[in-house]
Amino acid sequence: MSRTKFIFVSGGVISGIGKGVATSAIALLLKSRGFKVTAIKADPYLNVDAGTLNPIEHGEVFVLDDGMECDQDLGNYERFLDQSLNKTNYITTGQVFKAVIERERELGYEGKTVEFFQDPPREITGRILKCAKVNKAEIVLLEVGGTVGEYQNMLYLEANRLLKLKYPRDVLHVHLTYLPIPSSIGEMKSKPAQMSILQLASSGIHADFVLARSSFALDDKRREKIAISCGIEPENIISAPDVENIYQIPLNFENQNLSDKILSKLNTKPRRSDLADWKVMVNKALTARKVAKIAMVGKYFTTGDFMLSDAYLSVIESIKHAAPLFDFKPKMKWIDSAEIEKEGVDILANFDGIVVPGGYGSRAVEGIVAAIKFARENRIPYFGLCYGMQQAAIEFARNVLGYKDANTTEINPNTKHPVIDVMTSQKDLVKYHNLGGTQRLGSWEWKARKGTKFVEAYKSQAGSDRHRHRYEFNNKYKEIFAKSGMVISATTKDGKLVEAMELKDHPFFVGVQFHPELKSRPLKPHPLYIAFMEAVSKFKKERRSR
Repeated sequence: MSRTKFIFVSGGVISGIGKGVATSAIALLLKSRGFKVTAIKADPYLNVDAGTLNPIEHGEVFVLDDGMECDQDLGNYERFLDQSLNKTNYITTGQVFKAVIERERELGYEGKTVEFFQDPPREITGRILKCAKVNKAEIVLLEVGGTVGEYQNMLYLEANRLLKLKYPRDVLHVHLTYLPIPSSIGEMKSKPAQMSILQLASSGIHADFVLARSSFALDDKRREKIAISCGIEPENIISAPDVENIYQIPLNFENQNLSDKILSKLNTKPRRSDLADWKVMVNKALTARKVAKIAMVGKYFTTGDFMLSDAYLSVIESIKHAAPLFDFKPKMKWIDSAEIEKEGVDILANFDGIVVPGGYGSRAVEGIVAAIKFARENRIPYFGLCYGMQQAAIEFARNVLGYKDANTTEINPNTKHPVIDVMTSQKDLVKYHNLGGTQRLGSWEWKARKGTKFVEAYKSQAGSDRHRHRYEFNNKYKEIFAKSGMVISATTKDGKLVEAMELKDHPFFVGVQFHPELKSRPLKPHPLYIAFMEAVSKFKKERRSR
């Protein structure tokens, strides 16, 4: 395994400065040089996976083809690398401790004492090596979750140290740190960055590269201060200022020759570099001349210390992937469905498209139903994702079929018209709260009906997409829906579960049970997001011509 190279990425000073995007950007640069690259996210939580974490607090739960529920950074890795990852690309402290304890119970340690700072790091290094093998990677990047100085991520830094001892020429460390510009001072301050680098050193790790995050580009004075105080070559301190579009970040790094510098440190000969398609994509996004106003309607909280956009990061990015194809910069606005319940649907009047993303629960759901009715009746492009498809089915059942109490059994178990119901295989799991990792997860194959917008978008009657849900469309209503104009445009390959539905006489009214955003990439926007943005473009033209 000594031929495999390993790059650890840590963060300092504050959380949320972009370790995941930085890791993704470096991975892309190395892939563009002709290397087989993969990336691992190491979350320091005791959760076994991200499936039971609240996305409003933790951020989006990203789902891989094999059903692994993981951190949203795996989505960034896939989008930048343009390759699908698997369960070996995600490690949590919960997984590590669970494996160590299970091995101890099975006498796997042969009676030896299990040591806190020896055996978990060994388990981590074993998982890193397995990931390299499974993904046939020449270079593995591992993002250490959390911030340097926190007790909870020390095990991963120790794994970094152990690998460096074993493979001294094949392991390096990149530290992403932050340089604030206090408004009362108006000057970029380097001291917090210096202290985070020194904290890393106290863990036995010397940073090979420093990525200096700030609002503006790093100047020579600050670079020199960091270099002298932390013993790092000035040329290995890389400026990482704020950018308009995250897909600019690899280009900014490469303008500072980061990939050449990394390969030199790893004693690896550089190969060709090919970022031509990436540069074209970034340029299209930055130079788009028109604006498309998209309403994102959901049951959003307005308090707390979270970032709302983190809960639906993949949806946002997927719209951004498709919009430039039609010369658009998307302007997305979050509409709390509770506000619709209070103020009515007029707040949706000036939008060019409406999206209802995934969700759960009963709070403010009537506002969502009202928004869907508004999109249906006013022929506004509508895209329903998972929960958004389920609520579209409920709206149709109530207001077109006349089933006034139609609902999902998730909200009303006693409804006379359960158009959305829990899967038979899921009923006992729900009853006994056996909920972790038990939903319909991962990639499922579908078959589609010829002549639908769904098939027109994919240009195929067969394919696959990723799922994360427990409730399904009730097949008892398939026939009456179809007769009344709601076409079942796709089902699972065996025909047993509904995967997509669409209104027959509407410019674009499509709901899907899966999450197409989980497979969208900047160089390969998802077909359904392309179709949605095309409908938005046509709607804007028609609106102007009225």
